[in-house]
Amino acid sequence: MKSSLASIHPEARIAENVTIEPFSTIYKDVEIGEGTWIGPNVTIMDGARIGKNCKIFPGAVIAAIPQDLKFAGEVTTAEIGDNTTIRECVTVNRATKTKMRTTVGSNCLLMAYSHVAHDCKIGNYVIIGNGTQIAGEVEINDWAILSANVLVHQFARIGAHCYIGGAGLVRKDVPPYVLASREPLSYAGLNVVGLRRRKFDSETISQIQKIYRIIFQDGNNISNAIRIIENEIPDSPVREEIMSFIRTAERGLMRGYTGKKTDDDEN
Repeated sequence: MKSSLASIHPEARIAENVTIEPFSTIYKDVEIGEGTWIGPNVTIMDGARIGKNCKIFPGAVIAAIPQDLKFAGEVTTAEIGDNTTIRECVTVNRATKTKMRTTVGSNCLLMAYSHVAHDCKIGNYVIIGNGTQIAGEVEINDWAILSANVLVHQFARIGAHCYIGGAGLVRKDVPPYVLASREPLSYAGLNVVGLRRRKFDSETISQIQKIYRIIFQDGNNISNAIRIIENEIPDSPVREEIMSFIRTAERGLMRGYTGKKTDDDEN
C-alpha cells in the first residue's frame, strides 16, 4: 500500500508489496525491496538502497548528502540490508568519493536518534542504541552492540561480538569479543553473555580470555603480546581473527584493564 498522501517519485524503484505511509517522501534514485514498511514522515533521498522486510519509523532520513566538506556532489549510495529496523529520527548519510557506499547490514536495529555518517560500514546483526553517534568511515563488525549515547570517532573500528557500554567514547579500535566501558574507554572483560548466546563453546571462550589476558592484563606492550600469543596460544579461527584485527589497528587499541574503581563501579 502506497498512501496517496506520500510523495513518491515516479522513477523510484519500489517493490509491489512495499507499504509507504502518509507524508513520507521518496526521491528518484531510490530502491526499496519487498515487504518493507516505510512509516509516516520518513525521507528517503537519492542514493538509498533499502532491502527486503525492513521497517523505517517516523522522522528517519536515509541517504541525505554527507556532512563532509570534501563532498562534491558525486553519485554515491546509502545501503540498508534485509530485515533491518530503523527507528524514529535515525539518520544514515550516503558516502563520499572515499568509499562511495555507506552500508548497514541485514538484521540490524538502529534505535531512535542514532546517526550513521558517510562511508561507514556496519555489519549484520548490529544493534546501535538510542542517541549513539557514529562518525565517518567507521567500521562496526557483525553482532556488535553499542549501548545508548555512545560516540564513535572517525575511522575507528569495532570488532565482532563487542559490547560498548552506555555513553562510551570510542577513540581507538575495540577488538572482537570484548566488553568496553569506563572513561577513557577500557577493556572490561569478555562479552561472555553475547558469546554464549551465539553458541560459542566454553573452550573457545577460554582461549579468547587467555588471549586478552596477555594483551590487556599482563602488562605487555602490543608487540610482546603478539609474540607471546603466537608462541603460547594454539592456532584457531578466533586467535587469527583477533591477531588480524590488532595488526591492522591503525588508530591503536583502547586501554587495557587498570583494576582501578571508578565512581560508576561504586554505585
